[in-house]
Amino acid sequence: MPLTASPADQALLLDLQKLDTTLQQLAHKARNLPEIAVLATIDGDAARLRSRLASEQGAFEDAEVELKRIESDVSVVEARVARDTQRLASTSSVKDVQALEGELAALARRTSDLEDLQMDVMERVESLGAVARLTQSELDQIDGRRADATTSRDESLAGLERERAQVAADRQTLAARVPADLLALYERQRERYGVGASLLRGGVSSASGVTLTGSDLAAVRSASAYDVLLCPDSNAVLVRTQESGI
Repeated sequence: MPLTASPADQALLLDLQKLDTTLQQLAHKARNLPEIAVLATIDGDAARLRSRLASEQGAFEDAEVELKRIESDVSVVEARVARDTQRLASTSSVKDVQALEGELAALARRTSDLEDLQMDVMERVESLGAVARLTQSELDQIDGRRADATTSRDESLAGLERERAQVAADRQTLAARVPADLLALYERQRERYGVGASLLRGGVSSASGVTLTGSDLAAVRSASAYDVLLCPDSNAVLVRTQESGI
């Protein structure tokens, strides 16, 4: 048996559709807030900086290890110099003196080489440390930007949620006024096709934006005002009013 409902009840579906459209728009806004794009950009920048920082810290730590090895070599050479100097001061053997003096000369050259190398590595450690600190500073600034963007996003979402809650409450109140069978049809068509109700205005269905054909308009004109009709293009409930032009 075809579904029937009073024109007034059918007209309620248009208001219900407006509320549902508003809810869809609010959901779309929530998914596409500018802050979300900003946060995505920030996260991408932060990821690149963290990768760069890891590489820079690795190079810095390697240089520190090299510096410690050189410092250890310097300590070994200094100990040998001290030992040989002490032995030189206490020996009277010409042969031992010559050997010790030769070794001390070699140790002096080794010390000079190590000191030069130590200076180079110290400068590299300082330079690499400065670079890593600069990147860490950039990362800290990005963390600050992320905190600000997150706060802004949360505030925007909270505002949208308040609006959504009000519209949802209005929808619940309005839906309670619609006869159950008419509401069930509306919900079914909306779930299947995206739109539950369409206003016929001047022979054009608002849901599809398409002008009804002559045969479709004839069928609409011949139907009772209480008959519940479906739009032939959008499959939404076709609501007729004084604007329908029939």
